[in-house]
Amino acid sequence: VQLQASGGGLVQAGGSLRLSCAASGSIFSINIMAWYRQAPGEERELVARIFSSGYSNYADSVKGRFTISRDNARNTVYLQMSTLKPEDTAVYYCNLKNVHDYWGKGTLVTVSS
Repeated sequence: VQLQASGGGLVQAGGSLRLSCAASGSIFSINIMAWYRQAPGEERELVARIFSSGYSNYADSVKGRFTISRDNARNTVYLQMSTLKPEDTAVYYCNLKNVHDYWGKGTLVTVSS
């Protein structure tokens, strides 16, 4: 399984970005797709995840600002980020869990104040 993430970049505080992650390979239909992030000097943390059923949950720090969604036909997960804050600056990683755990290369999101 390969995960290809895109959509990171530089944005001003209060702005928006949308991240995308497309999965390819042997993907079971039942899985969890998620976004994690890692800021400099910090541990990687879960931002949001979405089950193949559509159920989703979020880190408290992004609730109400970020929305995770998925297109099962395209094996793609999205993260719509709004009202971005400088503390959202991090490398964002796409993750897929089924029998195994797969990670994409990160995409950098930088929010300037």
